[in-house]
Amino acid sequence: MKTIFSVFFAFILIPAMSAGEIPLDSPAQKAKRTQMISDQIIQRGIADKKVIRAMSEVPRHLFVPEELTGKAYSDRPLPIGEGQTISQPYIVALMTESLNLEGDERVLEIGTGSGYQAAILAAIVKEVFTIEIKESLYKKSINILNILKIKNIKTRHGDGYFGWEESAPFDCIMITAAIDHIPPPLLKQLKNGGKLILPLGNPFSYQNLVLVTKQEENYRVRQITGVLFVPMTGYALDRFTKPSGDMQ
Repeated sequence: MKTIFSVFFAFILIPAMSAGEIPLDSPAQKAKRTQMISDQIIQRGIADKKVIRAMSEVPRHLFVPEELTGKAYSDRPLPIGEGQTISQPYIVALMTESLNLEGDERVLEIGTGSGYQAAILAAIVKEVFTIEIKESLYKKSINILNILKIKNIKTRHGDGYFGWEESAPFDCIMITAAIDHIPPPLLKQLKNGGKLILPLGNPFSYQNLVLVTKQEENYRVRQITGVLFVPMTGYALDRFTKPSGDMQ
């Protein structure tokens, strides 16, 4: 089967607003973030200090639409446009902790969305590569990451199903949208011993959050919990909705 696709990438080059043009943080927002960590993260069993610190430091309210700023620290996902969401804080923490990050990893994220999960990862690991297929979200995420002066994230506009081959292999890969199978290109771009976490199952129904560990040519799969993510779009969704004979 022949696949034709194109990608475009940038290293956070979109001109950003100056920090003085938006309220980066405030005592009130910090208090809400502290409450979120206590009630939604620690009480549910997240214990990794690196994850807790990252979620304490990254201003989640800057990654949601302005009209939803007051709900940024609520215990639920929120819409960010283009039919996409920013994940519930606990799920962000759970997916990050499940990778058992040490700090020197190179991580590939599929589905930048608002940029929040990438920012959390960047606060922990050496380098983050993140791909977003929706152009408007891609530009918005670059802008906010630039405003926050996060330097260890590389961004790309394109279909994450095919990964980022020229920068592989990766220590870890995180898929933040639902897909009914594990993309073979991503498995190939994972280091031996590397981990891939994703919501696996019917993209229009509930899925299982799954952790895949690569062992030479084999893979160990562990189910973590049931989740509900928006579908992964692009080639993954086309493959799911179209008969195999229609795919070129």
